[in-house]
Amino acid sequence: MTTYRYKALITYDGTDFAGFQIQSNARTIQGELEASLKKLAKGEKIRIHGAGRTDAGVHARGQVVHFDFPFFIELEGMQKALNAMTSSEIAVTHIELTDKDFHSRFQAKGKMYRYTVDNNRFRDPFLRRFASHHRYPMAVEPVEEALQHLLGTHDFTSFASTHGETSHNTRTIYQASVEVNEAENKWVFTFIGNGFLYNMIRIIMGTLLEVADGRRPASDIPVILEAKDREAAGKTAAPEGLCMERVYYDEEDIPGRQK
Repeated sequence: MTTYRYKALITYDGTDFAGFQIQSNARTIQGELEASLKKLAKGEKIRIHGAGRTDAGVHARGQVVHFDFPFFIELEGMQKALNAMTSSEIAVTHIELTDKDFHSRFQAKGKMYRYTVDNNRFRDPFLRRFASHHRYPMAVEPVEEALQHLLGTHDFTSFASTHGETSHNTRTIYQASVEVNEAENKWVFTFIGNGFLYNMIRIIMGTLLEVADGRRPASDIPVILEAKDREAAGKTAAPEGLCMERVYYDEEDIPGRQK
């Protein structure tokens, strides 16, 4: 049977979803997209494969998915149909036909995530869905020092959820940086790596917030990495600040990667 493999770029507000991965008793990004595709396919079940499985409350600007469809629909028509049939919290921003051997998850070479922190004394209502509120004063210098310790290839066991399902916890971080908008008291952290463990960025962020407000020194980061113990790191930061920004399929496109 002939099928057509589509590759799509998806953006979504994950606030009211139980994450990307389909669940039988909860609203998910995958579930919403598959329900729309089933209608388009005249009742045939279509499986969506995502580049990553964002958690409940986590957002995406650059999630990549692929799916096999039983008959051809031209690209503009497919994009319009999915956007019309799917919740307004989800948008298909680009779609294309791709090779039958393309896999959105297994062929990904790297990912970019951003984490936004609202550092106002009182939560900014206009940031509440897309930024984690941290009301304590934060200093940028120790944070920048701590970020430098995260660069490179490490065993990130201390920064991984104990509920993860990977066979090894070694990952490479090519970029770890922060930009501070002093006028809005908004901090935006950027992480680019070859892959990230379950809850890894949120645990890193929980630890960095402790560095930022003076609860621990930046020099703790190498000690935490060496410990290979989840208890050594900080708490898991709130999900609403996290956004999947981009998935890289060509290593040459990854910023900070050594050529």
